[in-house]
Amino acid sequence: MPTSVSEPYDLAVIGAGSAGLAGAVTASELGLSVALLDASGQVGGAFYRHPAPPLGAVRPQALHHDWPAFIELRRRLEASDVDCLTGHHVWTVAGESGGPWTVHAVTGADGDRPVTVRARAILLATGAHERQLPFPGWTLPGVVGAGGAQAMLKSGLVLPGRRVVVAGSGPLLLAVASSLAAAGARVPCVVEASGYLGYARHPRALAINPHKMVEAAVHGAVLLRHRVRLHTRSAVTEVHGTDRVEGVTVSRVDKEWRPVPGSGRRITCDALAVGHGLVPQIELATALGCATRPTYDGTQALVLGDTQETSVSNLWAAGETGGVGGSQLACVEGDLAGFAVAARLLGTSATQSVSGRVRELRRRRDRMRAFADAMAVAHAPGPDWTDWLADDTDVCRCEEVTAGRVREAVADFGARDARTVKLLTRAGMGWCQGRMCGAAVACLAAGGAAGNARPSAERRPLAVPVPLGVLSRLDEPEN
Repeated sequence: MPTSVSEPYDLAVIGAGSAGLAGAVTASELGLSVALLDASGQVGGAFYRHPAPPLGAVRPQALHHDWPAFIELRRRLEASDVDCLTGHHVWTVAGESGGPWTVHAVTGADGDRPVTVRARAILLATGAHERQLPFPGWTLPGVVGAGGAQAMLKSGLVLPGRRVVVAGSGPLLLAVASSLAAAGARVPCVVEASGYLGYARHPRALAINPHKMVEAAVHGAVLLRHRVRLHTRSAVTEVHGTDRVEGVTVSRVDKEWRPVPGSGRRITCDALAVGHGLVPQIELATALGCATRPTYDGTQALVLGDTQETSVSNLWAAGETGGVGGSQLACVEGDLAGFAVAARLLGTSATQSVSGRVRELRRRRDRMRAFADAMAVAHAPGPDWTDWLADDTDVCRCEEVTAGRVREAVADFGARDARTVKLLTRAGMGWCQGRMCGAAVACLAAGGAAGNARPSAERRPLAVPVPLGVLSRLDEPEN
């Protein structure tokens, strides 16, 4: 039988990044019993990822531009009564609208020890994963995600290579390049497929978020000091090498992200850190029927109310699940959700004394969300990026499905969506369950240049891989 960790909590928070930490400590300080679950062995999430104590890092804050905020969250967590369950992989949440909820997780060295946590309310703070758009050579050793390169540095104090090209689209590239350069890597260039002039179309969002301009200036100063060149309206369209990366071809692209003929030039490097934005991780929410909305950069995010509640009662979400916006926005949304849950479970009188703070949090959230929307518009992938793909380019790495096979499924067998392509080719059936190839398959299924298709928000019973032995022990009627 699964182990039951408490019966029940007021609130279970899934994800111990910025949003989850803020929501958990706020709810606890207001008097709720809280369980905080995260797959990692330590709190902080992807943004505040840091070396494990055995590595003996002297100055982990050197890899972060907002480290004091994390230190304060961690201090509040340690002073609270939150039950922190790290190393717990949540694979599903059971219950009906309004709760109560049962959170199913696995833990242990082999991930085979089942754990259940029951709660009256849930806060989903599951973050996002990187969006990868394939191109010839992207499966060579030495090609890593942009966020993956930063994770290697933050958690392991290692570099993906000595000479690293950073490419893709989105503001994460500047942060990654400045971190790698400051840590000793040679970064010959940052290759941005979009540009930064798109932000000028949103002057109000810029004016009300001056701290974002400061962040950009800080990263720009680091890149200037290390002589890192910035190529906008350009993309890595091919990786060269035999056993690992030896160089990349950088081509100019038009506003639709179509490579400009004859513009390609080769840059020598031994690693490529590449990413084209982030995709909200909402599998747990969609499995429960939460409503989603299309984002400006071609992904799906949760529909959230004024207090961060989803379309399912007593189920809240904060951070990247509602649209990618960064750590500061995630913290604000986590705080808001914590107050909202306390007001619902304890009565509004319990939070009347902080009503002014709640109003200010809402203003800050709306202000930062406006910038997040402008950012999504500025860095949305162009519809013709699929012109990068040769027919023999692997699109689904897990199942080794090429672009040619996907195009064949569309042209010869009538596939018009990613699900049909999956059934015909197995694209998306591998270990990552389409997280790596989902965007590419959806675009190819829509006919490539015919449109920049959005992967559908599928309802999956399992959010992460779980051993069959765990499922066989779920013999309670509610499971």
